[in-house]
Amino acid sequence: MTTSQTSAATHALSRDMVPGQIVLVLQGGGALGAYQLGVYQALHESELQPDWVIGTSIGAINGAIIAGNPVTQRWARLRRFWDRMTVGVRDEGPAARFWEALNSARTLAFGIPGFFEPNPTAAFGPLAQVGLEHASYYQTRGLRATLDELVDFTCLARAQPRLTVGAVNVRNGAMRYFDTRTDTLGPDHILASGALPPAFPAVRIGDDPYWDGGIFSNTPVEAVLDDKPRRDAVIFCVNLWNPSGPEPASLWDVQSRQKEIQYSSRFDSHLMRQAQLHRLRHVIRELEQLVPANDRASEACRALAAWGCSTVMHVVCLHAPRLPNDDITRDIDFTRDGIERRRAAGYRDAMTALRQQPWKQRGDVLDGVVVHDIEPQP
Repeated sequence: MTTSQTSAATHALSRDMVPGQIVLVLQGGGALGAYQLGVYQALHESELQPDWVIGTSIGAINGAIIAGNPVTQRWARLRRFWDRMTVGVRDEGPAARFWEALNSARTLAFGIPGFFEPNPTAAFGPLAQVGLEHASYYQTRGLRATLDELVDFTCLARAQPRLTVGAVNVRNGAMRYFDTRTDTLGPDHILASGALPPAFPAVRIGDDPYWDGGIFSNTPVEAVLDDKPRRDAVIFCVNLWNPSGPEPASLWDVQSRQKEIQYSSRFDSHLMRQAQLHRLRHVIRELEQLVPANDRASEACRALAAWGCSTVMHVVCLHAPRLPNDDITRDIDFTRDGIERRRAAGYRDAMTALRQQPWKQRGDVLDGVVVHDIEPQP
């Protein structure tokens, strides 16, 4: 996109042209989260700040940096985080596979400065009874220090924007969403949302240990669609894993495809079910209008009518592209070129969505959830 095109797209929108609250939903996916960097860049340049950010894993980290800083510092600090994460250079020539293996081996052996580092207790072997908070291949002390530097937790507590991060309780397997609207979030909540086992250790909040919410639900869009009170919204759902893909032809490809399916977290089926629920709420609202006024005022009718609503939520789906030679190690591809290409793709796709303004399309009066898939831009 040229500078003039970018400028035109940036100034084509104003906040009052977006109906309801702006929600940014950020999926987990390690290094793939650089795509979210580009999506936020487009919103930031267009002066469309989110009212609510919901994230899991790397999405929780990106979300905390966005929500935990004043508007004037958000982009710079998010950019600083990803600049700090870069290691090595991605190669897409004849020797691409060799360099990919070398970069992956280096990351696995030494970690990422400011993110994670090898855990010495892992040397005792997988059967050593070291305790839950030490039973991992890596430690995340570096990430804690990075969060302390890049996130203003006093600013985060103001809930402007609101932040929600998902983590799963290790003991009972229940998903929990920690929310600045009701909770005081600190570094532990962000670390817990990204504590993917067995790589990273569980994080204890209160008396309960938590792991990465992505092992339960990696696309936390249900948090906004189930929120009360319900509000009109434009939801930018930033997906890092593709539920559909080519048929694998090797064992290596099979493992890569399995990972993709696992972490796309049945997003399409969840969204379809939510659309059905919200359509029923609109049906209830329409039926209420057919009830005579005297009956409508009765306590029984009011109780039933409370299940209805008239809110409309537009879900704008953005999908991170596959890069050439992407495989099972794509989520640890912290190479400078890999991060930059994913950022650029997120920026292009988000700018496309902002130019199209799909939320302006009028749907059926019974549609409470309207889904808009944005085609990835070359």
